[in-house]
Amino acid sequence: MDAATQLPTVGMIGAGQLARMTHQAAIALGQSLRVLAGDPAESAAVVAPAVTLGDYRDLADLRGFAKGCTVVTFDHEHVPQEALKALVAEGVEVQPRPEALLHAQDKQAMRVRLGALGLPQPRWAPVDSISDVEAFGLPCVLKAATGGYDGKGVWMCATPADAQTVLASGIRLIAEERMALQRELAVQIARSPSGETAVYPVVETVQRGGICTEVLAPAPHLDPAHAEQARRIAETVAAELDVCGMLAVELFQTSEGLFVNELAMRAHNSGHWTIEGARTSQFEQHLRAVLDYPLGSTEPAAPYTVMANVLGGEPGGPRLDERLQRLLAEDPGAHVHLYGKAVRPGRKIGHVTVCGDDPDLLRRRALRAAKWLQEGE
Repeated sequence: MDAATQLPTVGMIGAGQLARMTHQAAIALGQSLRVLAGDPAESAAVVAPAVTLGDYRDLADLRGFAKGCTVVTFDHEHVPQEALKALVAEGVEVQPRPEALLHAQDKQAMRVRLGALGLPQPRWAPVDSISDVEAFGLPCVLKAATGGYDGKGVWMCATPADAQTVLASGIRLIAEERMALQRELAVQIARSPSGETAVYPVVETVQRGGICTEVLAPAPHLDPAHAEQARRIAETVAAELDVCGMLAVELFQTSEGLFVNELAMRAHNSGHWTIEGARTSQFEQHLRAVLDYPLGSTEPAAPYTVMANVLGGEPGGPRLDERLQRLLAEDPGAHVHLYGKAVRPGRKIGHVTVCGDDPDLLRRRALRAAKWLQEGE
């Protein structure tokens, strides 16, 4: 509890752009957001007033950070299970709980649990040798069981030689079938400790090079039966895994139906559209959920919303500020969010959101804006 405001203090482990945008939501609610950063130059650390420098893998740093926090939560899933369980054993309120978070940290554990729940997912198996991979069948997808994100830790393997290269790394792997995708979808649900839930509309996500580049909300031309199936999957995962906070369920849509790809138990790139496009942003909703506040409305604020990620471009060209000014002049309705991150080619440095009633036009506007900020032309 904040002694000055008599309102909760939320501790967020991690200081990336998710923490930065959560800080913005916390301001309106009067809450104090404390972030644990590894570097003072991290995205949230440069704007949040309460920054603790430390290592999220170090129990002593975590203990010090958690003191005085009403609840501790995350902007990434990489905190070791042993450390989180130690905090819980010492009376720290951690949401989501380590037992739930495990299924976003460990893809093998996730696949086992989803299978036990009878939820649709790709055929999969743990593998640690080329004979395992060949027995599973090629071509296939090899995934690092832990630690992967934004396309990292995922390998498309067509031949034994491809698989052997990945196996040589020595990391723990699972194999998944390569599905014939029609598109990728995502559904987000918020759940509080008291069991209240709020589900956002199903969105379409567009991936390029393993990175989400666009989100279309709601997913265009989605069969109502598939939308309802996605909702039921999210509700089942949230309830059965006892998730508290935001949960994103990434889905494959195929000719045979929907299949669960991955889980994230935090705010998620597929939900950035909610800042302008929904009555309650995913960032405010996450705060409400982990504090067991009543959840906000997930109703869309516009018929359609399109979000495009801004990636860092090659050096040269107009300064980023010049690009931003030009964009704001040419498209005053575009909502720009820059994360205060150093620009590197391919790195997510921001996103642009546009709302309206013509999804095709919105998509062209969002992509044009993101391209301009990336390339300056």
